Amino acid sequence: MLVEPPGVSLPSTVPPALTDGTPFPRPAPAARPSRERHRERARRARRALLGVLVAAGTVAVVMALRPRPVPVDVARTLRGPLIVAVEESGKTRVKDRYVISAPAAGSLSRIAFDAGDTVNERDVLAEIAPAAAPLLDPRARAESEARLGAALSALGQARAQVGRALAAMMLSSQELARVQKLATGGAMTRQSLEQAEFDARMRADEHSAAVFAEKVAAEEVRLAQVTLGSGGRPARDRHLDVFAPASGRVFRVFQKSAGVVPAGAPLIEVGDPGALEIVVDLLTTAAVQVRPGTAVTITAWGGDGPLAGRVRLIEPSGFTKPSALGVDEQRVNVVVALTDPREHWATLGDGYRVETRMVLWQASDVLKAPQGAVFRHGDGWAAFRIDGGRAELVPVQIGHRGDTEVEILSGLESGTTVAVHPGDRVKSGARVEPR
Repeated sequence: MLVEPPGVSLPSTVPPALTDGTPFPRPAPAARPSRERHRERARRARRALLGVLVAAGTVAVVMALRPRPVPVDVARTLRGPLIVAVEESGKTRVKDRYVISAPAAGSLSRIAFDAGDTVNERDVLAEIAPAAAPLLDPRARAESEARLGAALSALGQARAQVGRALAAMMLSSQELARVQKLATGGAMTRQSLEQAEFDARMRADEHSAAVFAEKVAAEEVRLAQVTLGSGGRPARDRHLDVFAPASGRVFRVFQKSAGVVPAGAPLIEVGDPGALEIVVDLLTTAAVQVRPGTAVTITAWGGDGPLAGRVRLIEPSGFTKPSALGVDEQRVNVVVALTDPREHWATLGDGYRVETRMVLWQASDVLKAPQGAVFRHGDGWAAFRIDGGRAELVPVQIGHRGDTEVEILSGLESGTTVAVHPGDRVKSGARVEPR
């Protein structure tokens, strides 16, 4: 039996004892307080999770409604060399070319020369026999005498040109010798020496052209004398020989077959292919920046490597030429002399197409930026500087403009990030990101 301890009251219903006499274990205390704490913690976790979700949703909405950065192309300003040049197509031509015409009306014999044949000075190019009627009537004789007088005057003028060209050549040679002596001692720059050499070469070419012109004038005198019967072959031959005024090659034969030709009819064209020059037609707005002596690089001519040249002449008169779009443009011819030895461009001929590049200005150390980074703003120029992910409009002052870069005189510093071709979406203070 269970004995009630003193001071402890047992429940009215006492479980029976186990079979071995051990008292039956009492039930565990109620777990109600522990479940309440668990439920409280669950409610707090749900509230915290709901708060996190609400905060995340709010951030997502704000980010969705926030303006996105404008993607832009960026570049950095830097210091380095800058070259301002103009590029244009050109065409080669023979400097000294002669179109030999019939000195008198008559019956032309068949010309034995073809295009490309080599001729020497005083070679007989053609023969002209008189027509059946008398070759010279009084009026024709008077005209021939007048032609002889004009030819004599032209010969005197040509000889004066030879003397002047010779004097200029001698002076340029003396100047070249002086500059070479000073350059050897370091008193003159390499550029001055090259300019003196270029001038000496040009004066020599001018003297050669003057000598050729004198020969042409002498031939005109001789032809006029032969027409009058005062020179040349005996009158019984009754024909005129047309001579080559200078050595060279035949470019074109205008009248190959025999036949009657009027006086002044072109017969054959002769020239020296070794005396080539290049003619480039530039826009007049670009030609005003070109000066005689400007360095020229000739490319795309078909040979290995570029050729060197210098501007010899800017023609004083322009002309109108339609562009590829059909717009009339005012252009002017710029004549370029080749400065490389003839062995480098011996395969070039008359009328060949080439590409030229004329350097108008160059510097070795300038602050420059891409041309697409600067744009018109009011009466000046401006650029968008990128700082901290935002675009800032900065007024700039520009100098020379190259092919793809422009000189920055003020407004930007070296290493500054700028927007290239920013477009209308980029404003001052707008958020941008590199594309």
